[in-house]
Amino acid sequence: MSGNQAVDINQPNAAISINTNGSDWMWAAFSIFLLSDLGMIAWMYLRHSAQRRLYTVPIIALSIMSVAYFSMAADLGSTPVTAEFYGNHHQVYAGEPATRAIWYARYIGWILTMPLLALEVLFTAAMSPTEVATTMFFQVVAFVCFLVGALVPSTYKWGYFVFALASLIYVIVTLLVPGRNAAGAISDNVRSIFTRSVSIMSFLLLLYPLAWGLADGGNVITSDGEMVFYGILDLLLYPCFLFAFVFQLQGTDVCLFGFGPKGHELISEKPAAPIEAATVGTPEEQV
Repeated sequence: MSGNQAVDINQPNAAISINTNGSDWMWAAFSIFLLSDLGMIAWMYLRHSAQRRLYTVPIIALSIMSVAYFSMAADLGSTPVTAEFYGNHHQVYAGEPATRAIWYARYIGWILTMPLLALEVLFTAAMSPTEVATTMFFQVVAFVCFLVGALVPSTYKWGYFVFALASLIYVIVTLLVPGRNAAGAISDNVRSIFTRSVSIMSFLLLLYPLAWGLADGGNVITSDGEMVFYGILDLLLYPCFLFAFVFQLQGTDVCLFGFGPKGHELISEKPAAPIEAATVGTPEEQV
């Protein structure tokens, strides 16, 4: 036998789950994540040692998501949960009541990496450690609530959905208002990069509740459709966004972000020219 045998070897544990097409898509997404991770590592080692600190967080995030997508592509990392809704627009082929696969591997990846995305962009904002930690905390709260809500079979899952949405809104508002102002305190160029990047990031983050409502919450789209929806969002938010964000900061002095002595020129590979000692005159000349 040849081809993708993941769903044959690791058979689905729920009536509503992925098939071979969904697994094929996840293998493709996994390959992109892994290649992006390796590319970010190679790119980091081409940079000056002080500038590499901007690359470490993206590398950690891409590594974690690569593992998560490997698990899902292999039809692992899910648990069956009875779907709340049935009807003509739902997965009636599975029968009633039917279980839907909830991919906790994906949620673990999000919980570990979503706060890292906030941390990466906040590197470029002069915010206090308390503000940064609070923003990261509510990013964790949002996706923990999405996970708990997905595991709840009753209508109470939508209470967790509201908590998750409120947490996401807090994160987005923090990034767009005080975060943007703090980035402007560094320089106008940094504020421009920060504003552009955070606007894109916020738009993508707001699509996750929509995907959750159609998949884990409302049981409207199939598991394969869920994989495509979430997969596109993750590819845009992780490899695409992180590479674009780091690329924009190539010409920015990392010392401005506290990664080195302040007030220095942009760090380069060439050592600075030695400063000649001042000539001291003779006692007669000084008089």
